[in-house]
Amino acid sequence: MKVSIITVSHNSASTIRDTFESVLNQTYTDIDYIVVDGNSTDKTVSIIKEYEPRFNGRMRWISEPDNGLYDAMNKGIRIAGGDVIGIINSDDFYHRNDTIEKVAAVFIENKDIQAVFGDVRFVNHNNLEKTVRYYSSKNFIPQKLRFGFMPAHPTFFTYKDNFDKFGYYQTDYKIAADYELLIRFLYKNKIVYKYLPFDFMKMRNGGVSTASFKNRIILNQEFLRGCKENGIYTNFFILFMRYFVKVSELIFVRQNIRNTDS
Repeated sequence: MKVSIITVSHNSASTIRDTFESVLNQTYTDIDYIVVDGNSTDKTVSIIKEYEPRFNGRMRWISEPDNGLYDAMNKGIRIAGGDVIGIINSDDFYHRNDTIEKVAAVFIENKDIQAVFGDVRFVNHNNLEKTVRYYSSKNFIPQKLRFGFMPAHPTFFTYKDNFDKFGYYQTDYKIAADYELLIRFLYKNKIVYKYLPFDFMKMRNGGVSTASFKNRIILNQEFLRGCKENGIYTNFFILFMRYFVKVSELIFVRQNIRNTDS
């Protein structure tokens, strides 16, 4: 089974080497690796060209203007040659060398499974061994989407055919197109999924959705919209409740930092 992994980049020269190395180090070799660069002006394209030979024909890339992150993701999905699609951002990297091997095994051994996801470990920008938050998808059920809870999107793998059946990322969302897509796939169309109990990757702490108070407002507005468009009732109060859970996650990590970093 061929697995297509898509990396979207834009001026990612300071981090994208870690992403490339983590893909190269995967024990699973039937990988179709696609890099969609948004016309970077730093050294990102030079680094892509440097790494391309090391993938021995398994890497394809483009660098051109796009209409944002989700437009770039859609480009990658459309040109992907694999049976299964996964996405890893240009400032993230796989935590384990057997991540793709374990994901592929689920699809190969379970013909009814349509999606796989797992956990994410958030790390400090200046110390990639320091865990600052651990996001577990263990207790996810589709009904929790109305509260703003979703499985860790960067760990989400599904068949390419599902994008053709159920649609791609909606590019008029600024921040939460991933959330809306997961509602559409997991809640509205009820695809069968499997959770794998380990952290697929490390993500540097921070992101667009939490960059400012304004972005948090936009995020929740788009959460409301995504639910409404897909037949889920929610409101701002229901969505706000998830922040209490996030605080408990931070406390848990601080209390168990030695265990999670082992």
